[in-house]
Amino acid sequence: MSQNDKSYREPFSAVWKKNKYKYLMILPFGIIFVLFTVLPVLIAIALSFTDFDMVSIPKFIGLSNYISLFVEDDIFLIAVKNTLFFAVVTGPVSYIMCFIFAWLVNELPRIPRAFMTLIFYAPSISGNAYLIWKILFSSDTYGWANAWLLKLGITTDAIQWLTTAGYIMPILVIVQLWLSLGVSFLTFIAGLQTVDKALYEAAAVEGIRNRWQELWFITFPSMKPQLLFGAVMQITSSLSVSQLSIDLVGFPSVDYAGHTILTHLHDYGNIRYQMGYACTIAVVLFLMMMLINIIIQKLLRKIGE
Repeated sequence: MSQNDKSYREPFSAVWKKNKYKYLMILPFGIIFVLFTVLPVLIAIALSFTDFDMVSIPKFIGLSNYISLFVEDDIFLIAVKNTLFFAVVTGPVSYIMCFIFAWLVNELPRIPRAFMTLIFYAPSISGNAYLIWKILFSSDTYGWANAWLLKLGITTDAIQWLTTAGYIMPILVIVQLWLSLGVSFLTFIAGLQTVDKALYEAAAVEGIRNRWQELWFITFPSMKPQLLFGAVMQITSSLSVSQLSIDLVGFPSVDYAGHTILTHLHDYGNIRYQMGYACTIAVVLFLMMMLINIIIQKLLRKIGE
């Protein structure tokens, strides 16, 4: 059988002999990945079918947790709605922002590029620096937003920004977008710098005349791995907002306006210690992330076609 035949498979012994040193090099990471990622996921899936409160032995209850979650838990449905809205708004917008700012910064000379990269990346590595927004949207007259609105005569009373349900989600979206220029932003800059400049010259000869055509037919296809990685990171961050909501608008927030799936998980896992139910929430969130990531990756693979 020819080795060019797609059905041909080398025996494991031959593959091991050819690549054993590569496998040995990745073995430590593989062990850590299995122990601290794969195994906890499998344990969480198993516990999601049990009644487990950290004291008694887990008791198998089948699909009862999943039925309760989707049929009886009204707060979870609110959390799903808030999370999906948050993800739909912040995910694509932050992804596009990351690429646009990376593209613009990449056009700068080396020293200004390094400085601007630090400026844009700083909010994402500044820990709880987002709490400055709590001062900006403070509900008293000393809050910056209220102070300016009162000074300009736009309002006569201080607005309760963080305790009014209608304002909570827009504020969380604004703060998350401010924080979003993180790993994806750096990844896009790295990807842009690896694009072969000769491709642009060849493309000009072939008839490509504007920057949009360069982006679609050269830049995007040349950095597909970075685009896929950035999409995964932005989707994951937009679906896993919890601490931001808790710190800014409290827990629970007014009318659960800032309640997300992860804060719901925090409630049952870290406060009530109903670990079986918490694992059910975690599994649902995990499946949502997997499904959305698969869809986004399929769409991104069509770029440049």
